[in-house]
Amino acid sequence: METVTNPSIEVGDYTYYDDIEDVANFERNVMYHYDFLGDKLIIGKFCMIASGVKFIMNGANHKMDGITAYPFNIFGKDWKRVEPRLSDLPFKGDTIIGNDVWIGNNATIMPGVKVGDGAIIATNATVVKDVAPYTVVGGNPATEIRKRFSPEKIAELLTMKWWDWNIEKITENLEFLTGKNPGV
Repeated sequence: METVTNPSIEVGDYTYYDDIEDVANFERNVMYHYDFLGDKLIIGKFCMIASGVKFIMNGANHKMDGITAYPFNIFGKDWKRVEPRLSDLPFKGDTIIGNDVWIGNNATIMPGVKVGDGAIIATNATVVKDVAPYTVVGGNPATEIRKRFSPEKIAELLTMKWWDWNIEKITENLEFLTGKNPGV
């Protein structure tokens, strides 16, 4: 995705974002991503990201250990005295999307979530916890619908890492990669 300019967003080769309005608007879907927090959005190779997908980053998190979670300090003046230290804020880490991941329309990925290689996130899902490789999840909160392949085949595919092959080898093996029932 050549349209990504934020150095805290890394996108692998051949990953695409399909937006019905404007594909150049990908970064607007990475929300509450503030430089001072230092979190990253890392997206693997050959991912398919549908229109309206939102990545909620750590800047959306509020302190929850007081009577209120309201961020008084952001309005300055006398309220600035209750500004939390960065270490006091909830931080879930980087958000990492594996390789060959399909994320359906209007899905939301919460801060610090890790989505495994080959996973599928259903339309309108809200992903609040990690997703195992080659797992289909959906709903709010997203739960496992099914595994795409047997445990043995998943292990084989994770070892194969086809997305790391050179483009010539990928091209030579398109029928294998896209064929039905690859030895599940």
